[in-house]
Amino acid sequence: MKAKFFHENPDAPTPMGRFGVGAIALIERDGELLMELRSDCERWGLAGGSVEAHESVEDALRREVFEETGLFVTECELFGVFTDPTRIVAYPDGNVVRLISFVYRMEVEDFEPLRVSEESLDFRFFDKHSLRKLDIVETARPIIEAYVSSASRSSIVVE
Repeated sequence: MKAKFFHENPDAPTPMGRFGVGAIALIERDGELLMELRSDCERWGLAGGSVEAHESVEDALRREVFEETGLFVTECELFGVFTDPTRIVAYPDGNVVRLISFVYRMEVEDFEPLRVSEESLDFRFFDKHSLRKLDIVETARPIIEAYVSSASRSSIVVE
């Protein structure tokens, strides 16, 4: 079974009373955004993952980016907080959670160490025009739409 992602879908399963708090990275290079081909569903998403109870969102972001990409975060700036209650994920282990995502624009030390992990099949950079054509997991779509339509680096989106 693969992970299933939902956004504004009336057929989404009901969350199990749990919230998934996530830290998500917007990593840019030469005007293009890094996207991850996820191994759990073979669709495109953004690097990032769950915030553990003992860590800050920023620490979780640094950890997740390194685990998934091999990249070291040097700077991060809040891009937006995505709290729409229809952002739901059904995981292969049976857990169904509502996602709350803190999304950050990232600066990394160097792109040389970029590599796939167990959670990814591939990484590629896409320009804003190409992003809308990708098969992106539903929970990342509002983030990508906000990113594509954001006018400035200081934009903070609250969904």
